[in-house]
Amino acid sequence: MRINKPSLEWLENPEIFAVNKISAHSDHTYFTSEEEAKIGKMKLRQSLNGKWRFSYARNPSQRQADFYKIDYDISSFDWIEVPGHIQNQGYDKRQYVNTQYPWDGMEELRPPQVSKEYNPVGSYVKYFEIDEALVGKKIMISFQGVETAFYVWLNGHFIGYGEDSFTPTEFELTEFLVEGDNKLAVEVYKRSSASWLEDQDFWRFSGIFRDVYLYAIPEVHIRDLFIHQDLINHYKDGLLKIEVDILGDCQALSRSARLLDSKGDVVFSGEIAELEKGIILPGVHAWSAEKPNLYQLELRLERAGQLIELVINKVGFRSFELKNGLMLLNGKRIIFKGVNRHEFHHRYGRAITEEEMLWDIKFMKQHNINAVRTSHYPNQTRWYELCDEYGLYMIDETNLETHGSWQKLGHLDPSWNVPGNLPEWKENVLDRANSMFQRDKNHPAILIWSCGNESYAGEDILAMTEFFHRVDPNRLVHYEGVFWNRDYDEISDMESRMYAKPADIIEYLEKCPKKPYISCEYMHAMGNSLGGMSLYTDLENRYEQYQGGFIWDYIDQSILKKNEFGQEVLTYGGDWGDRATDYEFCGNGIVFADRKPTPKAQEVKKLYANVKLSVTPKNVTIDNQNLFSDTGDSYFKATLRKNGEFIWSRDYHFIVPAGEKITFDLDYPEVKADGEYTYEVTQHLKVATIWGKIGDEITFAQYIEKMSNTQQGNKNILPIRVVKGDVNIGVHGNDFSVLISIAEGGLVSFVKNGIEYITRTPKTTFWRALTDNDRGVKHGFDRGMWLTAGLYQKHIGMTIEEESDRVTIAFTHQLAISGEYTHKVSYTINGQGDITIDLTYPGYANLPTIPAYGMEFKLPRTYQEITYYGNGPEENYIDRKEGARLGIFETTVQNNETPYLVPQENGNRTGVRWLKVSDNEDHALLFEAVNKPFEMSVLPHSAQEIDAASHQEDLSQSHWTWIRILAAQMGVGGDDSWGAPVQEQYHLYAERELTITFTLRGI
Repeated sequence: MRINKPSLEWLENPEIFAVNKISAHSDHTYFTSEEEAKIGKMKLRQSLNGKWRFSYARNPSQRQADFYKIDYDISSFDWIEVPGHIQNQGYDKRQYVNTQYPWDGMEELRPPQVSKEYNPVGSYVKYFEIDEALVGKKIMISFQGVETAFYVWLNGHFIGYGEDSFTPTEFELTEFLVEGDNKLAVEVYKRSSASWLEDQDFWRFSGIFRDVYLYAIPEVHIRDLFIHQDLINHYKDGLLKIEVDILGDCQALSRSARLLDSKGDVVFSGEIAELEKGIILPGVHAWSAEKPNLYQLELRLERAGQLIELVINKVGFRSFELKNGLMLLNGKRIIFKGVNRHEFHHRYGRAITEEEMLWDIKFMKQHNINAVRTSHYPNQTRWYELCDEYGLYMIDETNLETHGSWQKLGHLDPSWNVPGNLPEWKENVLDRANSMFQRDKNHPAILIWSCGNESYAGEDILAMTEFFHRVDPNRLVHYEGVFWNRDYDEISDMESRMYAKPADIIEYLEKCPKKPYISCEYMHAMGNSLGGMSLYTDLENRYEQYQGGFIWDYIDQSILKKNEFGQEVLTYGGDWGDRATDYEFCGNGIVFADRKPTPKAQEVKKLYANVKLSVTPKNVTIDNQNLFSDTGDSYFKATLRKNGEFIWSRDYHFIVPAGEKITFDLDYPEVKADGEYTYEVTQHLKVATIWGKIGDEITFAQYIEKMSNTQQGNKNILPIRVVKGDVNIGVHGNDFSVLISIAEGGLVSFVKNGIEYITRTPKTTFWRALTDNDRGVKHGFDRGMWLTAGLYQKHIGMTIEEESDRVTIAFTHQLAISGEYTHKVSYTINGQGDITIDLTYPGYANLPTIPAYGMEFKLPRTYQEITYYGNGPEENYIDRKEGARLGIFETTVQNNETPYLVPQENGNRTGVRWLKVSDNEDHALLFEAVNKPFEMSVLPHSAQEIDAASHQEDLSQSHWTWIRILAAQMGVGGDDSWGAPVQEQYHLYAERELTITFTLRGI
């Protein structure tokens, strides 16, 4: 029964969420001619995107309530772009919150109440004429995404009402359309009862943010299509069965079908009725992320030889099942190497385009990511098509999150949880599940339906699982919330947890559980993070029921803003005057909001690679962990370097079947001369793909070997002159001069060939700028003593040892800690002007772990060029270096600074043998490791400057270049960002000795 009169009371009624809405259906395409189908453009679709008239009101009482009427004067209305959020176009305010509801602390509300004072309303008007192709047919309007509730009128007539921001809402317009101009009016409310169900970790936008279009249907139309496909007979043959819902007069209607393979060859031709009964296709090419083989199904409706409608839909044959406690894809145990992905753009918020989607999916494929969870809502239809085509496994997630209704400050409190067991919310959430299912059901990329995110548990969500199982038994159902309430364990087909530590996962798996395990969120990639990821990926081979996880998350949710100086800068929560807010917690991506990769992506690419390599000077072992693909589409390059310099390479073509491990001999040349040799094997694309070109690297492995067959001879002994002053000790040679300050307790001058390299005395440090993870675990509270320990240390003793060709001046420094804690720094200067610096911290019990230990140098900013021999090319840490490789790399000081959303420790390199920092006049300082490699960073800002900044633009243009030479630095961590410490093996324990020795040379 059609409802003709709208009511604002619907906004607070969870049982009214769709009025006059067309039933959800599949997202298939249809055409009315062969020519139309060839170009892939639907003639019966008319876009209404573009400029709309717009009026804004802070709440319903202030809106222009009669704006929808035909004769209402809208000349005072502004213009706004559709699709787009109103908050990104000058209206309302941007607000970011995570778990709390956005009105927390502002108004006392309980579900399903909505504020009467603050509920922004957007009144939209679009005038349009109907395209000729649509005239005379039934015409619908489709809103692909409107946040969060909206009313629609056409030519003054009420059309309908809808909620659920992330699935289509459609209405029929036919009887209210007129010739010439039609007035479409849409009233969008930021908040409604739906807001209680959409408490996702994201910016709280509103408006018409996805496509709006009209579509007409032919006289006979396939309204809905459900393609059932499977693999049978040991996963060799395809089973195809379809359900078709046809509208219109089917008398004397010819209904034919055919199926084409990727080459365009017909593999089935017959009647639709045959497919409705089901057919078997021998020897099909199965679909997987490795081999996304797609067939094309064509359904043709004709009458008297005339084409009425041609439906085209892609088909992927694959099997997904839960068997003996394992998730199997086409009979093989699957590992999800996944990410969670918000739809996001740094200018347009969630109103993204195909351009961003293509960038994202190519990036994922290039970084060995094989799965994506649509966190925490259905994405645009085009994303699913791309996942089918490019090959990504999907968890498709219902638009449901009620985090703030049951978890308060991290503690469980479901006293007023929704939807819970509340009957008034049940049909609402079931409709959300159905809307997602009906639209997306034909995409082979979707393996798992998700009931939503972080909404506790109860009868309502259990009903969602029962719905998915009933309508689609060939997919599994996911829901993490049962972890919090085991009374509803049957909601989820797999054990899914968030941010479980490796030890917690192992504890579960050791019990031989009934359900396989995934981490639907893990490795919280906030800021400088993703440390210890290998501790998770190592479980893939240790436990069969460990089936991977999804990194949180893919992209920073950060919005561009012009600051008071006219700079475009990236912002986070709170930067728009928004309260409540969760500040920088929106910055968790492995890519920045402007789609520049972060250094974290280097680690993901290596650890997610399906092919694992192991190299020796004699051979390479290739462990092909692909499920279906051999290595025939790859080639392998073996490379040999001496002391980082290239000396030899050769390409190889090794074929390793899927699931097998084979060792192959390599023709590395024999080496005898002293030096450090790097044996490297890389895997590359031999065949171009839609996401990568020939030669692109997939993964790599290295083996490092040192050769030392000869005794080091003594260098020429050059005389030095030592001058013992009252304040300084001078050491002078043929082309150098060094001053060691007795007062400062260190190096105050180093002149080589007339160039002074020292601006201020290098200082030892025990600190680093806090990372997001450090702040989350209260690292500053626990280890803050190490900041002052180094910053305010004083030297309490000095010794001098003179030899014929060198002098050593050693200082004992007392740390600024209560108690007698010291460490030593010595400077040895020889006749060449080399300064060997040795730092020794002896180790003391009963002190907290140390953030870092080493020495900081302050150089003029003219020293911008960096060359180093160590692990790179991107920044790396002791718990995030699997993706780094040993080599000689070049960068600049500015480029070495990683622009995390909140400035923090960055730019570190491990395993450094030498570092050269140069100016543009060929002057340089060379730091060379003695006995063992060091860690280092070269940045335009000091740790203290970085620590004090809250945004990148707070870091003013620097006059200096800051070099940190470290014995070690603790890991960055990443299990979570609100309390998880760095894994214990990546701490620097205060009771253990720390030493570093390096030589400083002027060039």
